[in-house]
Amino acid sequence: MASNNFPSQSHLLVIIIFITTLLTPITTNTSPQPWNILSNDNFAGKLTSASSSVEAASIDFGHVTKILPSAVLNPSSVQDIIDLIKLSFDSQSSFPIAARGHGHSFRGQAAAKDGVVVNMRSMVNEDRGIKVSRTGLYADVDTAWLWIEVLNKTLELGLTPVSWTDYLYLTVGGTLSNGGISGQTSRYGPQISNVLELDIITGKGEIATCSNDMNSDLFYAALGGLGQFGIITRARIKLELAPKRAKWLRFLYTDFSEFTRDQERLISEAGGLHFLEGSVMLDHGPPDNWRSTYYPPSDHLRIVSMIKRHRVIYCLEVVKYYDEFSQHSVNEEMEELSESLNFVRGFVYEKDVTYIDFLNRVRTGELNLKSKGQWDVPHPWLNLFVPKSQISRFDYGVFKGIILRNNITTGPLLVYPMKRIMWNDQMSTAIPEEDVFYAVGFLRSAEFDNWEAYDKENMEVLMFCEDAKMDVIQYLPYHASQEGWVRHFGPRWNTFVER
Repeated sequence: MASNNFPSQSHLLVIIIFITTLLTPITTNTSPQPWNILSNDNFAGKLTSASSSVEAASIDFGHVTKILPSAVLNPSSVQDIIDLIKLSFDSQSSFPIAARGHGHSFRGQAAAKDGVVVNMRSMVNEDRGIKVSRTGLYADVDTAWLWIEVLNKTLELGLTPVSWTDYLYLTVGGTLSNGGISGQTSRYGPQISNVLELDIITGKGEIATCSNDMNSDLFYAALGGLGQFGIITRARIKLELAPKRAKWLRFLYTDFSEFTRDQERLISEAGGLHFLEGSVMLDHGPPDNWRSTYYPPSDHLRIVSMIKRHRVIYCLEVVKYYDEFSQHSVNEEMEELSESLNFVRGFVYEKDVTYIDFLNRVRTGELNLKSKGQWDVPHPWLNLFVPKSQISRFDYGVFKGIILRNNITTGPLLVYPMKRIMWNDQMSTAIPEEDVFYAVGFLRSAEFDNWEAYDKENMEVLMFCEDAKMDVIQYLPYHASQEGWVRHFGPRWNTFVER
């Protein structure tokens, strides 16, 4: 379960699941030699070293690493994974194993150099894998399923998970190994705060059911544990009654302090909005990324003109869900909310969409980019948690400094607050100590010949934060040394290692 730069505490730490600490450029490595497990009868027809399978497992959504495994396992059951891990654990020379879901990592976090990548999606069966309890308000989900598949299944019974990521084509196991955040987090907490129970295959090849009351150390370690404690195979997810529609408003700001003040006030109001996110728009041309459909084409020139004048502007997105019982009051509530905000008057945009269309909104942009050949490109992303006390300094030094000066960023820049109280300190995810902190996401798309420029800019941002002692923490982290991981976890490090 330890990657190259994590300290190996015992022989059982043989699994690399969602984390790799060494950046490997896109180059063709010499082909690693598979072990004799390829001839093991237990894996007949399931374990392959075919070049096409190995190649597919060596890259991910990020397209900035290429890490070749020796083989790929396509399990048909959890037992296949148990057998593989036991084989490594019992071997004189253990080998790395990585669980791969949808491959949406961007630094090789689901890679296993010279090891075995487990293709979790091969276990998905439409006839099983999601069991919904309407009376218990939970769903037992095989973690190889995508969140969009879980949503579709629960909606059949008028139910829905409560916390989401912005992109639904991610596996349940992948997001629970990190945190799972979006604009719902301020109200419901991250996805890891909405899990009741887990089944986990440990590094010894033993399967354990765990929860707050049973094997609790393993339960909390695995949630946000970056895959270092085992492979999550089942999760019991909290559900609630599903709303029907979403009233979705966007407001534009030119003043960062007004923008953050409004965001912080809104997340502090109990029983208010169901979703709140913010984003940054820079003087790098028209709003032509996947969010351009958020604004009517007739207003694009007005928006561009405002960006030209101010160089940097900000967008606040808020959503209120409703159904037939609340449809008569939602318009009045959102009108009152609009009147209370300090956005630039004349720049408010409204959509009224179905609940599923709102949750799956990124899919439209994905399909559009795929049609243009702009989806399977390098994504040198950087995601940060910034303490509230440092966010204005971050805006001045990064958004209005580094990013504006370098003038290379393409893709959404997200910035929105979260409440620490919605996270559980027993879980492994590292977060700032302040009561309110901001999620900042640089979700860039690059070309294959210039992604290094974005990576260099990421390093410049991180160095600025370090020099300014801002106590910024990476989300979906990547560190090139054990020292980096020790700094990342801070006071949680000893607990992480002990677990």
